[in-house]
Amino acid sequence: MKAYRSSIPEVILIQPDVFADNRGYLLETYQGRRYASIGIDVDFVQDNVSFSRHGVLRGLHFQHPNGQAKLVQVLAGEVFDVAVDVRLGSPTFGQWVGVTLSSANNTQIFIPEGFAHGFCVISDEALVMYKCAHFYSPETARGISWHDPALGIPWPVRQPRLSDSDAQAPLLGTISRDCLPPYR
Repeated sequence: MKAYRSSIPEVILIQPDVFADNRGYLLETYQGRRYASIGIDVDFVQDNVSFSRHGVLRGLHFQHPNGQAKLVQVLAGEVFDVAVDVRLGSPTFGQWVGVTLSSANNTQIFIPEGFAHGFCVISDEALVMYKCAHFYSPETARGISWHDPALGIPWPVRQPRLSDSDAQAPLLGTISRDCLPPYR
C-alpha cells in the first residue's frame, strides 16, 4: 500500500496493493492497523454503497455537528471525486482536492471530518463504496452548491443529474458560521 498527502495534507490518497494472477486479483480495501500507520486512525461505523449512472453528481455533502470522516473507493466504473475544506479558520478553507477514482486504478481517498464531499460519474455507471466515521445524521446533514463559483471546481459535466436538495444547495459563502465545523 502506498499513501500520498494531497495539496491539503489531511486529505490522503491511498493506492492499495493488488495481488493479481491468472484467476483475477485480490486487494485489501481496509485494515485498521495499516491505515492507522499512515494517519487514518478512525473508528468507521457505517459503510455505504452508491450506484449512479453517467452524469450523476452527488454532493457536496457534509455534517456538522457529527462530522463524517470518509474512506471512498470505486468498485465499478469511474468518478471524479472532490473534498472541500469547510473548517472555519482553516488555512485551506474553501480549497478542494479532486481525484479520479475508478475500479481500474483502485485509488482511495480519505476525507477527514470538516470536509464536504461529492463525486460525479464519468463512466456509464459507477458503484462507489465509502466507510464513514459517524452515523448519518439527517438533522445535521448540510450541502454546498456543486457549481459555487468561489470554489471553481472543474466538474467533468456541464449539466449534471442532481437530486432536488443538491440542486438547491447554497453557496459556501452564504452558509451560517454556526453550520460550519471549526478548525482544530
